[in-house]
Amino acid sequence: MLLLSACRQSERSALISEISERYSVPGDKQLIVYTSHKEEVYLPIIREFENRTGIWVEIHAGGTTEMFKEVKEAAGEGACDIMFGGGIESVEAGKDMFMPYEVSGIESLDAHYLSDGDYWTPFTELPLVFIYNNKLVPEAEAPATWAELTEDKWKGHIAFADLHSSGTSYTILSTISQMSDKTLKESMTDFLNNLDGRVLTSSGQIIEQVSDGSFLMGITLEETAKKAILAGYDITMVYPADGTSAVPDGVAMVKNAPHSYNAGLFIDFVTDYDTQAYAMDEFYRRPVRTDIILPEGTEAIDQIDFDIEKSAAEEEEIFNLWDEIIGKED
Repeated sequence: MLLLSACRQSERSALISEISERYSVPGDKQLIVYTSHKEEVYLPIIREFENRTGIWVEIHAGGTTEMFKEVKEAAGEGACDIMFGGGIESVEAGKDMFMPYEVSGIESLDAHYLSDGDYWTPFTELPLVFIYNNKLVPEAEAPATWAELTEDKWKGHIAFADLHSSGTSYTILSTISQMSDKTLKESMTDFLNNLDGRVLTSSGQIIEQVSDGSFLMGITLEETAKKAILAGYDITMVYPADGTSAVPDGVAMVKNAPHSYNAGLFIDFVTDYDTQAYAMDEFYRRPVRTDIILPEGTEAIDQIDFDIEKSAAEEEEIFNLWDEIIGKED
């Protein structure tokens, strides 16, 4: 009983401390950010924003799908200011949760990735790449094109994350569809059947599972693959020969944002020159600003004309097909 009492007191003390810290900060110096970025990405950016502005940021972090659900609930209660992360096709699909904001310096951003109506702002461009285990797969047999992903030799050997937990998985499926001359249902069915029921719980597992030989190849983001290679994982990165998408992740101001002015400052901050250059140098992400020169050795990519609005419009069908095909295999 004494132990239980002590635990309750400890929990209550922590709660009181948290509430006191939050509400000792004036309302005009607060910001509530929901993010699907990894901590290594969002934390230094948010801490620098706090240092420069004096604004205290309350952070909610998790998977893309999870965060979008929570943002929708929080928006109805006026308890969220910013959604930071998630592919812009996913943000576009849920744009009824966001309100327009024209970012400062918009003329310096890649016009190809600007929102009609300013419902969201791109953060960094994220090319999709293939990776393969370089101990088990000879270079000559490495995956080279999107069309090859449905070949029998890769059946059950493609590392792929659950659509319900990974925003990157959605971008991949949408890219596969737009690269194919088949219908959405046909292209998705062919690819998902070739997973052979083997689905990872998160995209964070892909690098390790390919490197340790659990899977022979996978599809991931360029930045993720580059960091893993530098860290010594047994993988090789391949840019698809038939082109790839480089869909940016986004940042958007949530409807009913209680600190909308500060939310605007945050959007300006993550797209300004310093933050974009930092994201490029530290995270191997491609900036959305056209006035930043890419590092020497950064490979030019054959980028497909990815239709963001089409991808957003297909969201419900893609999730339904996933549940229908993968659900049968559970």
